[in-house]
Amino acid sequence: MAKDSFLVGLIGAGIGPSLSPALHEREADRQGLRYLYRLIDIDMLGVRPEAVGDLLRAARDLGFDGLNITHPCKQLAIGHLDALTPQAEALGAVNTVVFENGRATGHNTDVTGFAASFARGLPDVPLERVVQLGAGGAGAAVAHATLTLGAGRVMVVDALADRAADLAASLNRHFGEGRAAAATADRLPQLLADADGLVHATPTGMAAHPGLPLPAGLLRPELWVAEVVYRPLETELLRTARALGCATLDGGGMAVFQAADAFRLFTGREPDAARMLADIAELAGVAVAPK
Repeated sequence: MAKDSFLVGLIGAGIGPSLSPALHEREADRQGLRYLYRLIDIDMLGVRPEAVGDLLRAARDLGFDGLNITHPCKQLAIGHLDALTPQAEALGAVNTVVFENGRATGHNTDVTGFAASFARGLPDVPLERVVQLGAGGAGAAVAHATLTLGAGRVMVVDALADRAADLAASLNRHFGEGRAAAATADRLPQLLADADGLVHATPTGMAAHPGLPLPAGLLRPELWVAEVVYRPLETELLRTARALGCATLDGGGMAVFQAADAFRLFTGREPDAARMLADIAELAGVAVAPK
């Protein structure tokens, strides 16, 4: 008989506003499942990120079916798992852990989530030259996804030069020499003048970090712009880019498709991503645009 009751959760810092519980529980309700999604906020618990190992062990002992992992624990969790998927191993980060038969396996659905969202939202854009802002955990995932989708070359720009260089080196090891390079922000005017598109993977534009991540004058109508931030769905970057006539992609799709992939891993059931896309639009307070 198929299992119909699930206990899952999210480990991270400052995760109170997360839409993950609502996204997962709404889809579970529609499928007739008993599904409880708990937030395990290390800030509220008063523990350091390094406590993720203790939290993982406790969740396994308490009968959790799985956990999502977010900042700042995606890399720290790896040392406390029994196995990693090849994608999670290549990234050096996990965002989903499945408990099964006493073992904890780490996955990364950020990569597949961004790839699915991009393929849906920007299916025919050129990908020869891509500039990416941000080389943190989300940046690593979306850079892998962009190259998996067939990008010719990704130029990684980050406020921390070493972090950009490390990500570019990792991408070249995985995808082949010359597929990625690191650059400093002062090169953005030249890079964007030659680029097909821009991927934004920093916190700028979130409700707590409003503003533009780069001078608006560097955008031009021929450039496509993909955003990782999903609260709000329409960031200042997307608003500015759309006003210029750029093709754009908001961060809601990545949030939904990574959640759908995690839901599938936790339950073995097939989620309805279209319904979940409508959910996130409603939950984020944005009317769903007709297709």
